Amino acid sequence: MFTGIVEEVGEVREVVADADVVRLVISGPVVVADTRHGDSIAVNGVCLTAVDVTGTSFAVEMMPETLRRSSLAEVSTGSRVNLERAMSNGQRFGGHIMQGHVDGTESVISHTSGERTAEIRFTLSEGLARYVVEKGSIAVDGVSLTVASVEADSFTVALIPTTLADTNLAARGPGDRVNIEVDVLAKYVERLVSGYLPAAHAQEGGGRS
Repeated sequence: MFTGIVEEVGEVREVVADADVVRLVISGPVVVADTRHGDSIAVNGVCLTAVDVTGTSFAVEMMPETLRRSSLAEVSTGSRVNLERAMSNGQRFGGHIMQGHVDGTESVISHTSGERTAEIRFTLSEGLARYVVEKGSIAVDGVSLTVASVEADSFTVALIPTTLADTNLAARGPGDRVNIEVDVLAKYVERLVSGYLPAAHAQEGGGRS
């Protein structure tokens, strides 16, 4: 589990493809400090396993499913990525519950900078739209954010100075693709109540002989 409070912005040092696996070596001295082989680290919101830890860097291996479902297939040497270690017992819960399981990707429509803040508007696909509500929680590239406004096919977040300084979102511009994880609580509620909805009963009844 993660909270969406990014601990540092790391840098991709190597990208190596080996058959159907892509290996990333990422510099991240803060998260590496107490990371061991097999520990989970969220990289741009994707929960990955540290397979090698050396000095101030760690390596992860991505399978085809990860590459299909996230924007990590697009990273290259020099890319800056948001990093967060898995939650530990007793720590403060500053963001919201996140699994590191990306639900999809969306693209930046606009990035409007203020004097010290910014607003970023993203596309919103039909499959994710029902989980996104105004003032609700959403994770963008692993950053826990509050939805400032939502339209049928887009949503906007407002970034405070700390978020701009401590994550890679300040550099996101129109066309950039980002990882999205919607609030897992919304997905569980939908699943639990689906059996009680009239449409669900109608479909079940229609399938009986």
